[in-house]
Amino acid sequence: MAQDTAIDRRRLLVGAGVGAVAAAAGPRVIAADAKAPDLSGKSILITGTSSGFGRLGAEHYARLGAKVFATMRNVPRPEAEELRDLASTDKLDIEVIEIDVRSDEQVAAGVAKAEKMAGGALDVLVNNAGIGLGGPIEVQDMEATELIFDTNVFGCHRMARAALPAMRAAKQGQIFQISSQLGRVILPGFGQYSPTKFALEAMSEQMAYELVPHGVDVTIIQPGGYPTKVFRNANILSGVLKERTDDGLIAAYPELTSQMGASGDGGGSTDPMDIPRAIAEIIAMPRGQRPLRRPVHPARRPQETINAVSAETQVAMLGGSPYGPWVKDVHNKS
Repeated sequence: MAQDTAIDRRRLLVGAGVGAVAAAAGPRVIAADAKAPDLSGKSILITGTSSGFGRLGAEHYARLGAKVFATMRNVPRPEAEELRDLASTDKLDIEVIEIDVRSDEQVAAGVAKAEKMAGGALDVLVNNAGIGLGGPIEVQDMEATELIFDTNVFGCHRMARAALPAMRAAKQGQIFQISSQLGRVILPGFGQYSPTKFALEAMSEQMAYELVPHGVDVTIIQPGGYPTKVFRNANILSGVLKERTDDGLIAAYPELTSQMGASGDGGGSTDPMDIPRAIAEIIAMPRGQRPLRRPVHPARRPQETINAVSAETQVAMLGGSPYGPWVKDVHNKS
């Protein structure tokens, strides 16, 4: 492709509102919101709270009265101490627990610790931890592919399987899955990110149907582009991948590999607090009114049409089957 018609992939990423995952730039003080719901009495476990939606959510839910279990990997680390200091100074109920969502052992131990401290089943699990990694699909070697699937898909599965037994026994609970616009629409050159989020979307919807008899809700959050570290972290991982990839393969996709490893951020000037606010609002909703999916972005939500068609198709296909009551319950259909 000629230089003057080459795809400016970074512009597309920002303009299309690419879904961000766990990561925001540094701590911030969250002001009290008089219109926000009261989450007093709720126990909420969040993965990936070192930054981003997870870090902002941990503080936000705690300021709304919740008992928050803020989990992150590689503890001790400065982000963990910052959260502990904040909790002590502002008298917030935040407990930092080490969980790497890729570790079966840490997931099991961390969830068990949170349940013990909560005095029973968690009220809410927010599966927020995730990564991005760019480049065309052929360039994604098995090391890169296994890393992103293990984090973005299997990590969420591990966490849900650890938290669900107690939730089912209590006949209540809610799981939030942080997906993306790119869990419904596809942007060339963003590696295995969309495949992982498509998988997360499907797994979460299936769980939502299957958990209806157990009183547990599942909500998929679909963020658009937000100024978080997802772009910066993806650039780092993409650069490492590019370095170990054969030059001939890199040259085969010049439009999609030229920016692999480039520095810079993305996401525009939107407010990452949109995501914690949306989650808090949904937590406060009565069961039966909570949505299966919530697109979140102030301007661009291209997945909304797909979400609507998907819901209609599921109800049309299964509404009259033995699964009909579950499907209609999830889609708030009578």
